[in-house]
Amino acid sequence: MNYIVYDLEATCWNGHAPTETQEIIEIGALLINPYGEVEKEFSRLVRPKLDPTLSMYCKELTSITQEEIDKADDYDEVEYDFRQWINTEEDYLLCSWGKFDKRMLRENGELYDLDTQWIEPHIDLKKQYQRINRLKKEIGLKWAVSREEFEFEGIPHRAISDAINTAKIFVRYIEDWQQ
Repeated sequence: MNYIVYDLEATCWNGHAPTETQEIIEIGALLINPYGEVEKEFSRLVRPKLDPTLSMYCKELTSITQEEIDKADDYDEVEYDFRQWINTEEDYLLCSWGKFDKRMLRENGELYDLDTQWIEPHIDLKKQYQRINRLKKEIGLKWAVSREEFEFEGIPHRAISDAINTAKIFVRYIEDWQQ
């Protein structure tokens, strides 16, 4: 089985949102084999459909520029490429830090009228990390990386950086995750 450790960035606002729907603006993922080795990487930006102009807050949080978003492909194209990259014909398990990412894949799929069955083999690493370490509550990725004494790599709130840091924790506990 291949493990797809992934992270998403989405449209965001500080205060009033022009739409109630957040849209994915970036997908970052690592494919990890059963031995805990990273085999390949996926990183793509996505142009939002409902509100293609990023808020100042979102640009500052993610460091993604409007120019980059304007050049990005629509979600349906990026989602297709992501599924091809995963190779959904083989056994795989999607792994994200929290429930947000799975929900965003489902909601964006519905927005584009796409099949979302492919996102079902999924585990919430954040919840399981809490269980494995007997923590009183779930903790954020940055805190978990620090708790494991890893150095946070890359830029926070960038999908590929967050996926790389999540993968460090995933590999450390590879035998402990439950489907």
